[in-house]
Amino acid sequence: MIRAKLTSKGQITIPVAVRHKLDLQPGDELLFEFDRDDEVKLRAFKRKRLTELYASLPVKRPFPNKEQVREEVAAEMARRILKKGKSR
Repeated sequence: MIRAKLTSKGQITIPVAVRHKLDLQPGDELLFEFDRDDEVKLRAFKRKRLTELYASLPVKRPFPNKEQVREEVAAEMARRILKKGKSR
């Protein structure tokens, strides 16, 4: 059994053994769950690295390259200029 002390500010320091066991890192969050007997279950929510999230969402269409973006921007600018010219 591992113990921790509550400070006057309501804070506790998570003991090293617990941090190692749960592989806790700064920024990770903890969830406290209570059962019917008011016993607490502690769960860790790991902070995801950006590299872990890469490609986690489905891609509906290929990402355009620089030239495609330039062409689309130029076409949109031309469309807006022509639209302004017609409204005058």
